[in-house]
Amino acid sequence: KALIFDSTFDDYRGVIAYVRLMQGSIAKRSKLTFMENHLSSEALEVGYFKPKYLAQTALSAGEIGYVVTGLKAVEDCKVGDTITLTERPASQALPGYRQAKPMVFASIFCKEGDDFSKLREALGKLKLNDAALTYEPENSKALGFGFRCGFLGLLHLDVVQERLHREYDLDLIVTVPAVAYRATLTNGTVQTISSPLDFPDPTQLQLVEEPAMQVDVVTPASYIGGIISLLQDRRGTPLANDIEYLDQERVIIHYRVPLTGIIVDFYDKLKNVSSGYASLNYEFKGYQPCQVRRMDILVAGDPIEALASVVYEDEAQSAGRVIVSSLQKVLPRQMFEVRLQAAIGVKIIASERIPAMRKDVTAKLYGGDVTRKRKLLEKQKKGKAKMKAMGKIDIPKEAFLAVLKR
Repeated sequence: KALIFDSTFDDYRGVIAYVRLMQGSIAKRSKLTFMENHLSSEALEVGYFKPKYLAQTALSAGEIGYVVTGLKAVEDCKVGDTITLTERPASQALPGYRQAKPMVFASIFCKEGDDFSKLREALGKLKLNDAALTYEPENSKALGFGFRCGFLGLLHLDVVQERLHREYDLDLIVTVPAVAYRATLTNGTVQTISSPLDFPDPTQLQLVEEPAMQVDVVTPASYIGGIISLLQDRRGTPLANDIEYLDQERVIIHYRVPLTGIIVDFYDKLKNVSSGYASLNYEFKGYQPCQVRRMDILVAGDPIEALASVVYEDEAQSAGRVIVSSLQKVLPRQMFEVRLQAAIGVKIIASERIPAMRKDVTAKLYGGDVTRKRKLLEKQKKGKAKMKAMGKIDIPKEAFLAVLKR
């Protein structure tokens, strides 16, 4: 038995697994089986780290080394999996294996549309050495072609974004991160929802659950009040023994907080209320029920898919008002009045208007009968109504960035 604790990809030799031999030995040219995904391969080379690769004839129990597997994808060689010999297989795998599941999702687009193929190639190369990264193509009417990516957490997202920028010189737009909800439908099926567009119809929903985290905050005791207020603002609930004193000056605060409450700006807020002294650790603790709905944004009556989001029911009105107010400030005025609306289902929960540009049609009149002025104003009004019924809004990319950008 050999435990895989890391892996890397070599362009010429395929996946190289970093292993610890728990039982038996692996010799060069041994036939191997990966117990989790039942794949087979051959040990093209085995050896130690010195720190560079030092080839050996075999690895024995208790040793740490590498195995060149020849596999073509890192996701086939998963961390925590067990390698065994095909001829004399182990009866069961080593305990503790857990498959990595993305917890945070964000869409990545290029600021320059011509860079899409470059972004696709870059993500493919990152995927070779990062099995936890997931991505699938996405097409936004507003931002063009991009990818919906899944990450283990915020740090993983930041690392991938930074590598794309530094190593591949890509100027990116990253949308606000979202979490994967678990929805139970009335027919009993369970779905994982990572995009607002995939949110089921409310009539088909029986239960929606969100990922919850155990948050541990180490802080000087003088900042307890502000930090607890912040945790409660993010829908946190105290755990048993929620405040643990390390000494007279330092404490650990234990809370259970929805992942949605910590993925955007929680760390920055925590540093603000603690003057930079608090430190944060969080761990996934399962799913908990939540009251969330899909919120659509309508511009001139047309729903804009790129602006759809999943919000808590009791926060929907304020969230909708923020978005339509932001759009009102950045959308250019049209020849007709434009309504900006936030809706949950068929119910409008927030609304703003962009007034039409108007020409003073009465400027050439002076004196005379007032009915002439009324006729001109009425004619203008009918023309605006006709344009409103037939007109389509061309929303500039800058307007979407003002709302979507992380």
